Amino acid sequence: MAGKFFVCATPIGNLEDASFRLISVLQSVDMILAEDTRRTGILLKHFNIQKPIKCLEKHREKTMLSWVLEQLNSGKKIALVSDAGTPGISDPGGELIPFLIRENIEVDYIPGPSSVIAALILSGLPTHSFLFHAFPPSKQSARRRLYATLSELKATLIFFESPNRLTSSLKDMLEVLGDRQAAVCRELTKMHQEVLRGSLSQIISIVSTRKTVKGEITVVVSGKAQG
Repeated sequence: MAGKFFVCATPIGNLEDASFRLISVLQSVDMILAEDTRRTGILLKHFNIQKPIKCLEKHREKTMLSWVLEQLNSGKKIALVSDAGTPGISDPGGELIPFLIRENIEVDYIPGPSSVIAALILSGLPTHSFLFHAFPPSKQSARRRLYATLSELKATLIFFESPNRLTSSLKDMLEVLGDRQAAVCRELTKMHQEVLRGSLSQIISIVSTRKTVKGEITVVVSGKAQG
């Protein structure tokens, strides 16, 4: 009898955001696949969970598809977690999850905290229609082309961005999209959580004065104005 595969969303910062259901599933499975076993080890230790952990890094995901399927076909229950948030969203799982579904393995989702939704809510920008695009390209020319393709959308735009590219990325947004309302959300749910709100030019003026910007960052930008 085939096993079962659980896609588990984990806390994005504050471990107390873990749900009772998440803890119950992690306690019940035979094995946990983790993006980083050390990071997941902190979560498991916090809730006194002792289970075998195997690393599933994004660049090794394709090589492990058959092995994971074999374990599930032998009857094992397996949980997949990333460092924070939902596996498959800019994290390992994007290839494994659809592969297992195609192989008729039972796949369940354990919902949890989302930096995308948290940033959208905290931005104060419209929530009825939004587009999430994960990380923009690292090269400026490709990044600007991306922003240009999204410039006519009326939906709120959401991106992940690295600290070392934040200022240049915001400047590209300003040039391509215009001086729209935006929010830069940093270290959500963590001790040093920060949300900068205002026009893109206002946020750029604040960020540009800082020697360094640290942490995980989500950028929210208003869509094209109606009219």
